[in-house]
Amino acid sequence: MNRPVLPLLVVIVGLLLLVDLVVVNPAISDIAAVAVEAAILVGAGAALAVTGSLAWRRAGDLWSRRGDPIGAALVLLGIGAVLVAGLRPGADGASDPAVGWLVGALLVPLAATLFGLLFVTTVIADRRSVAYRRRDALVLVGAALVMLVLLLPIGGQAGEFLASTAEWVLAGPVAAVFRGILLGVAILAAVAAARTLLGVGAADE
Repeated sequence: MNRPVLPLLVVIVGLLLLVDLVVVNPAISDIAAVAVEAAILVGAGAALAVTGSLAWRRAGDLWSRRGDPIGAALVLLGIGAVLVAGLRPGADGASDPAVGWLVGALLVPLAATLFGLLFVTTVIADRRSVAYRRRDALVLVGAALVMLVLLLPIGGQAGEFLASTAEWVLAGPVAAVFRGILLGVAILAAVAAARTLLGVGAADE
C-alpha cells in the first residue's frame, strides 16, 4: 500500500463524520454508522490479536528467562486477572463489578501516571520543536494553547462561553479527526492482517 493512501482514507472518513455531524441526512448517517461500526469491529479484532501476541511473547520470555521475567510475569498476571474477572461463570463481562474494580483501582491510576509523564515529555519535546521553528510544531503548540484557554476554570458568562466552545470543539472537529484516524488505523490493520494471512508480499504486487 502506498504511503499517501492511509492519510487520504483518514481525511475522507474524517470529512464524512464531520459532514454527518453538521448535516442532517439519513443516508450520510447510515454510511457514517457503518464506518464507525466497522472500525470498532476491526479494532476489537486487532486488539485481541495484539493481546494474544503480547501474551505469547511474554510467556516465551518468562519460559526462556530472557529480558525482564518480572515484567513478563506481571503482564501475564494482569491479562489473566482481567480475563478471569470478566469470563468466569456468572460474570457480566465488561460490566462485572470485579472488572470495574480492576479498572478503577489499578488500570486508571496506572494510566493516569503514564499520561502525567507523557505530558511532561510532550511539553519538553514541544519546546525543543518550537526552538527549531518547525511549522508543524508551531501549529501543534498553538492548538494546545487554544484548548488550554478554553478549558480554564473561569466563572460567569465568559467561563460558560469558553466551556461551551471547548465542548463543541471536542465533540465536533476533534472527534471527527480522532475517528478518522481510528478508522484509518483499523483499515491499515485489516489490510496488513489480510496480506499476512494470504502470504502477499511486496514481490507479489
